[in-house]
Amino acid sequence: MKYVMARAQMRKMLRVKRVGVVLGILVAGSLALVGILSISRGTPVKAVVAIGKKTGPPAVTDSLFSRMTELYTGLHMTPGNAAEQVNNGDVYQRLWKDLRAAKQTITVQMYYSQPGAVTDTISAVLKERAKAGVRVLFVLDAFGSMNLKKAWADSLVAAGVEVGLLRQLHWYSLHNATDRSHVRVVVVDGEIGYTGGFGLADYWLGDGKHKDQWRDSNARFEGPSVMGLQAAFAAAWAECTGELIAGDTFFPKKAFTTMDGGMQAGIFFASPTTGSTPPERFIALSIASARRTLYVTNSYFVPDDDFRRMLVDAHKRGVDVRILTVSKETDVKTTWWAGRSRYEELLKAGVRIYEYQPAMMHSKTFIVDSMWGSIGSMNFDNRSLAFNNESSFVFLDAPFGAQMDSTFADDLTRSKEIILSEFVKRPWYNHVIETGAGLLSRLL
Repeated sequence: MKYVMARAQMRKMLRVKRVGVVLGILVAGSLALVGILSISRGTPVKAVVAIGKKTGPPAVTDSLFSRMTELYTGLHMTPGNAAEQVNNGDVYQRLWKDLRAAKQTITVQMYYSQPGAVTDTISAVLKERAKAGVRVLFVLDAFGSMNLKKAWADSLVAAGVEVGLLRQLHWYSLHNATDRSHVRVVVVDGEIGYTGGFGLADYWLGDGKHKDQWRDSNARFEGPSVMGLQAAFAAAWAECTGELIAGDTFFPKKAFTTMDGGMQAGIFFASPTTGSTPPERFIALSIASARRTLYVTNSYFVPDDDFRRMLVDAHKRGVDVRILTVSKETDVKTTWWAGRSRYEELLKAGVRIYEYQPAMMHSKTFIVDSMWGSIGSMNFDNRSLAFNNESSFVFLDAPFGAQMDSTFADDLTRSKEIILSEFVKRPWYNHVIETGAGLLSRLL
């Protein structure tokens, strides 16, 4: 009898263990699924639908466009700004000069940094200014700047530079590991701002026309828009230090003064969120409001199904849609292959696509109807639209738009246009690689 009872108890214990194992597998599987869905979330906007007396969404020259964009994205445009393109290595020539002339404050936030001449120079300049009594705040992304040595940062701190490390990875923050701050900020005395695609690495030196000299677009600007960039920095500083900076040292009253005859401009600071995101709405409205031209330069061009339809629709209504992106000189081959998996659909619909040949094309610009556009850090991929913090200088100005058009046209002279009849003849294994990379597009 005791033997029979022992057997029954053992069977009961085995059943409990099996149920426990099954429940454990189900829980682990559910958590894994939640994780996969979290790191592969996309954006939901499929189209821009105009309801009202006018046909179609407002043109970029319509005041309603600016008001809608501000409401949908938080972008605040102000008159009285001055801006210039400082592309490729030219950005550093202007930047070092402005930093050395700082009298009160310097704020810098960089996503990507690596040892070399550029990091050595900015280190020397920031140390010198800090020792001269300038308040210097410096934020580095923990992931993008992991190649820098601790001794490099320690030497800055020793000289009086205040350094913050943003979004360090811990076990309790693994669920946010894909949310990166891709922002670029330099603000000098609250009066001069820089943003764009540049970082602190030597391949941003040079003219962007030779191998290993990256082609990038950046903006140097003055006027009220600088305060928008300072606010973007302040958000990062608060996140990594707990201090929200305020007061007229970093936000001087004269910085809010508009310049006579200056351009309409602002800073678009995008933060990651779920559902429809501000970057998604910004790009959707820009495409839908194009009437004549839409010129996109982007290093990581992987538009989803909805954005491809928007680009095709723009061409169908008579807009000259042109895309300039990377060639095999890219630093991320997977993203290039994923982008190429979209080419045939766009080319068949009449969208023109070019690949920049001499070097890595890292620019991120939009130009609509030679009037409206942006220069910044935001890519045309799911990562920028759904996960990253991004910063862009946005303008509504015909003279500056004409300059941007001219730069785009000049870049095309060093680019190869992708011709559909030639592209469809590429080797079969290219199709396989493109398809595989395309399946990962939500993660890129």
